[in-house]
Amino acid sequence: MNAAKVVEDLKQRFPNEPEYIQAVSQVLPTIEEEYNKHPEFEKANLIERLCIPDRICEFRITWVDDKGNVQTNMGYRIQHNNAIGPYKGGLRYHKSVNLGILKFLAFEQTFKNSLTTLPMGGAKGGSDFSPRGVGGREVGYLFGQYKKLTHQFQGVLTGKGIPFGGSLIRPEATGYGTVYFLTSMLATRNIDIKGKKVLISGAGNVAQYAAEKCLQLGAIPMTMSDSDGYIFDPDGIDRAKLDYIMELKNVERGRIKEYVEEYPTAKYYEGKRPWYEKADIALPCATQNEINGDEAAALVKNGVIAVAEGANMPSLPEAIKIFQDAKILYSPGKASNAGGVSVSGLEMSQNSERLSWTAEEVDNYLKRIMNDIHENCVKYGTEKDGYINYVKGANVAGFMKVAKAMMAQGIV
Repeated sequence: MNAAKVVEDLKQRFPNEPEYIQAVSQVLPTIEEEYNKHPEFEKANLIERLCIPDRICEFRITWVDDKGNVQTNMGYRIQHNNAIGPYKGGLRYHKSVNLGILKFLAFEQTFKNSLTTLPMGGAKGGSDFSPRGVGGREVGYLFGQYKKLTHQFQGVLTGKGIPFGGSLIRPEATGYGTVYFLTSMLATRNIDIKGKKVLISGAGNVAQYAAEKCLQLGAIPMTMSDSDGYIFDPDGIDRAKLDYIMELKNVERGRIKEYVEEYPTAKYYEGKRPWYEKADIALPCATQNEINGDEAAALVKNGVIAVAEGANMPSLPEAIKIFQDAKILYSPGKASNAGGVSVSGLEMSQNSERLSWTAEEVDNYLKRIMNDIHENCVKYGTEKDGYINYVKGANVAGFMKVAKAMMAQGIV
């Protein structure tokens, strides 16, 4: 395989999908060496088959808003690869959603799900409208409608409410898992997270529970953000302050700038991101492409020793290069944010068993999975000088499992 040529060919075929091309171009160079050790992969044209989704469902959604106006949006489901298990991946609702973004997410999901060690293929779906919050209530509506249409009660949808098959720790899983992975990274350099100052972007589910786990382990969250701007609290965001943010975002559906009205020693920065603040650790938990080269350079200059991605592809390629050139600890989202889909898989297991596990049981499984992912990243990503390239490690580990399964199942 010539990674550059494959990427160029995909650009020609899909010229209007920059996020998808970005995701592929970040993965292929890291697996090229390992891929070329297996001539049977090239003979089976494995890389093209892995990059292009198995199936894409694209459809129109027509609905009536509160004012009686008829609205039209697009809906998508990308079934990327099911070589190691059924298609599995969440739904994104935002006005920015398009085919290219969901193809990137489904491509990444395939590798992420492979890393979890659970039998799950990769998929993603969503729609290009922006409701004010999507969570457990909407999952309940989806599950109820699915049950009505199919006349079946099964765990095809995860993130359900506890009374009808949901799993404990599922809301917390992505944020908790990101911090568990972070602590494994720090341990490779004998660094304790306790007392470390942490920059967190986002104020949604992932950011909230990443902050919560940081607090539980003795770290100090300093920032949170939303699409309007970010807050910096020089005294740190403690348990009471985090409870306020959870109430503000989850119940009142408010904006993060309201935090400074409640805690006036904090500062709010309109239209900006938190990456120029001084801290020890950065956890980007908001959205894709939220750290550019200048911001990455600022993080390194200001003493950040570790970046663990809670969001999907939040760091631009030039930012990743800066992190790696500086030899700081850096993990891509497909590794460090795999906790969410891992517990979704555990929810499916509980549904199949007709059992509900305790929070402690689920949390122990989550810790074990994140530790296993970290070990695989170290196995495939450790370079000659001892630096752990978590991008390469995650990509190669995820790729090899899917590749071997695809080869075993023939040309399909």
